[in-house]
Amino acid sequence: MDWLDRMNSAMEYIETNLADNISYDEIAQRACCSTYHFQRMFPFITGVSLSEYIRRRRLTLAAFELQTTDKKVIDVAMKYGYDSPEAFARAFKILHGIMPISARDKGVSLKAYPRMSFHISIKGDVEMNYRIESKGPFEMFGAYGLVNSDPQKVYAEVAQFRQQCDVDGSVEGMNGLLGRFSNTVLHAALYDHTAESFKYMVCYFLPNGLEIPERFTKLSVPALTWAIFPDQQCDLIKLWGRIYSEWFPTSEYEQVEGPHFEMYYGMAGHITGEIWLPVKKK
Repeated sequence: MDWLDRMNSAMEYIETNLADNISYDEIAQRACCSTYHFQRMFPFITGVSLSEYIRRRRLTLAAFELQTTDKKVIDVAMKYGYDSPEAFARAFKILHGIMPISARDKGVSLKAYPRMSFHISIKGDVEMNYRIESKGPFEMFGAYGLVNSDPQKVYAEVAQFRQQCDVDGSVEGMNGLLGRFSNTVLHAALYDHTAESFKYMVCYFLPNGLEIPERFTKLSVPALTWAIFPDQQCDLIKLWGRIYSEWFPTSEYEQVEGPHFEMYYGMAGHITGEIWLPVKKK
C-alpha cells in the first residue's frame, strides 16, 4: 500500500466515524506512522490541523441534518460529540455564523467543508538537500513564547514574538552573554507541542559553565537522530511545507517526539538557515 492509499485510508476512517469517537492512534495506524508524526505532518500538507478538520466536517454534517430532518438540536449536538447544546451552539456559530436553530430558516447561508482526499500532483523537479546526523545530548537557552498551532495564525505569531525579542532586548542580551555582535542571528526551538499550541524559543547552544540570567530558560535536548535540511535562501516557511509534503512521504523516516529547530546562521542582511527534525527509520 503506497502513501496515497494509506492517507486516504486514514481519511476514510475519519469520515465513517464522525458520529462516533475518533481515535488519533487509529488514524495514524492506518497511515502507517506514529500518532505524533501524523499530527505534525497533517497541517503542513492540508493547511489545517487534524482536530480542526474533524471539527469542520462534524459541523458540516450537523448543518445538513438540521436542514433536512426534524431532529432536535440537542440530539444532533450529542451525535457529533458535543456534551451540551450551549457548547454545540458556540461551535456552530463560530463556523457557520448563525445559531443551530436558524439552520432551518429558508435562504440561510451555511458553510460546507467537503471530505478531504489525497491525489498525485506532478511538480517540477526541484532538488531538496538533506543529511541525517546522530547527535548526543545538548542544552539550549533563550526566551520563549506560546504560539498558536493553527496554520492560519502560526507564522504571524512567530514573527510577532521574534520582533518582541528584538524590542525587549532578549536577542541583544543573549548575544552579549555569548560575546557576539548584537545583530548576529539566533536559532529557534519549537517544542512542547499540543493540538492547540507549542513553545517557540529564540535560543542558542548553552556553552559549558555559562551562567544565564533568570529571564532566560534552559532547554535540555536528549540524544537524537536528526534530519537536517539546509536552505541558502533561508525560505524556511516554504521548506517546512516541502519536507512534509515531498520528503517524508517518500523517505524511510518518520518524525519522533522532540524539539524541532530552525537554525539561522550569519548576520542581519545575509542569513542562511536549516530545519532540524528528530527522526527514526520506519
